[in-house]
Amino acid sequence: MTGMAESSERPNIILLLADDLGYGDLSCFGSPAVKTPNLDRLASEGKKFTRFYAASAVCSPTRAAVLTGRYPLRFGITKHFNDVNQWLPESATTVAELLQDAGYNTAHLGKWHLGGLHVDAEGKRLDDQPGPRQHGFDFYQTQIEQQPVRGRMGRERTLFRQGGTVLLRNDRRVTEDDAYYSKHLTDANGDFAVELIEKFAAEDKPFFLNAWWLVPHKPYEPAPEPHWSDTAAEGISEAQHCFRSMVAHMDAKVGQILDKLDELGIADTTLVLFTSDNGAAFEGFIGDLKGGKTDLHDGGIRVPMIVRWPGKILAGQTSDAFGHSNDLLPTFCEAAEVELPSDLPIDGRSLLPHMKGEAPPSDEARGTVFWQLDLYKSIQRHYPKPKPYATEVAMRGKWKLLALSGTPVELFNVESDPNEQQNVVEDHPELVESLSAELKEWLNAPRTLRR
Repeated sequence: MTGMAESSERPNIILLLADDLGYGDLSCFGSPAVKTPNLDRLASEGKKFTRFYAASAVCSPTRAAVLTGRYPLRFGITKHFNDVNQWLPESATTVAELLQDAGYNTAHLGKWHLGGLHVDAEGKRLDDQPGPRQHGFDFYQTQIEQQPVRGRMGRERTLFRQGGTVLLRNDRRVTEDDAYYSKHLTDANGDFAVELIEKFAAEDKPFFLNAWWLVPHKPYEPAPEPHWSDTAAEGISEAQHCFRSMVAHMDAKVGQILDKLDELGIADTTLVLFTSDNGAAFEGFIGDLKGGKTDLHDGGIRVPMIVRWPGKILAGQTSDAFGHSNDLLPTFCEAAEVELPSDLPIDGRSLLPHMKGEAPPSDEARGTVFWQLDLYKSIQRHYPKPKPYATEVAMRGKWKLLALSGTPVELFNVESDPNEQQNVVEDHPELVESLSAELKEWLNAPRTLRR
C-alpha cells in the first residue's frame, strides 16, 4: 500500500460485526456445531477476548454504542428499532466521523438498523432521518430498512437469498441491471467489502471499513453451496442446518477479506476486529451461560471478540479481561492516533494497550458498567425467559446486579458463578445498596434524544 498508510503507524481498521452470534458459536470459542476456519485463523494470528460484552441484548442499542463509545441510554435508545420513526441522533459523534476528520476513507456495509434507510418511489433515500453518510461514512451499501418490505421478506424467508433486490448504495436503491442485484446478501456484503478494500488500497490514506453482517439473525435460510452440503448432519432440525450453513457462509466471506489483505500486502497494516451485537438467538450456542438474546444474563450480552494487528498484537493470545462495545471507539481512535475531543463524553476505555500486551484497565479505573433494556417478556431461545425479569444491570468487577425498573432482583459473583446460578442479593446488603445508588444516578442522567 502506498502513501499515508505505508509511511505512518496509522492502520487501516476493519470492524466485522455479526448479528445474534452467540458466545460459543465459533469453533475457536468451543462451538460443537459450526466449523469457522477463517475466524479461527484470525484468532490464531491475533488475540481472543473471552469476557467481552455487548452493550445490549438486542441489536440497535449495541450498534449505537459501537459507533459512539457511549451507552445507548445516553440517546434514549432502549430497545431495537422498529423501522418506522427511530434513529441515532445526527448530533451524536461517531467513530466514523472522528476517523473521517483525521483523513480516513470510511465505509459501511451490511446491516445498519440505526434509522434513515427509507426510500421514495424512485428509490432515492428519504432525508427526514440521518443515515450512514450523516454519521461519517463516505460510502455505504446496506439493505432498505422499511416496512412492509423487510417484514414480508422475513416472513417469506427471502431476506438473504433475495437480499440484493433491496440494496441501498450511497442513497440510491440498486437497479436490476446492477451486478449486486442478484446476489445473496452475505455475498453482497463480502464482495462489496473486497471491492472497497481494493479501491481504498490504491489511495493515499488509510481506511475504516465497518462491515456488519446480518448473519446469523433470522430468518434462517439455507446458505448457497458448498455451505449447505458442508453443514449437513444427522439429527438436526432444518433451522439448525440453516443456521450452521449461514455461519459457515459468513466465515468463508471473512476468509476472502483476509485473503485480499494478504494479496494486496496490507495485512500487516490493518487492524481487524470481529465481534457480535448481542448474545445468541434461537439456534445459537452459549454453553452453560444463562439467558440469551433479549435477556440481560450473560447469555444475552456476552459475545466472542477477536482482534488481529500483525506486529502490534502478539499472535495466539487469549485474554479474560473485561471488554465492552463502548471500548471500540476509543480503541480504534488510539490505534489511528486520533485524539478524542476534550469535550466528548465517552463511556468506554481503550483496550489497545492491553491488546499489545499491557495490563487491562483495572476495575477501579473502569468503575461500574451499566446496561438498560426495555422489558422483553419472551426470550429468543427454545426455553422460557429466566425469572425474575430484569431491565438493568450494574456490574462492578466480579459483581453483577440485575434490577427491574431500578429495584434490585439478583446479584451474582460472575467470577465464581459465571452461569449465574447462585443469587446472593440477600447476602450483601451494603454492596446492593451501593450499586443500586449508582444505577439510579445513571438512569436519571441527561439524555441526548433524536431531533
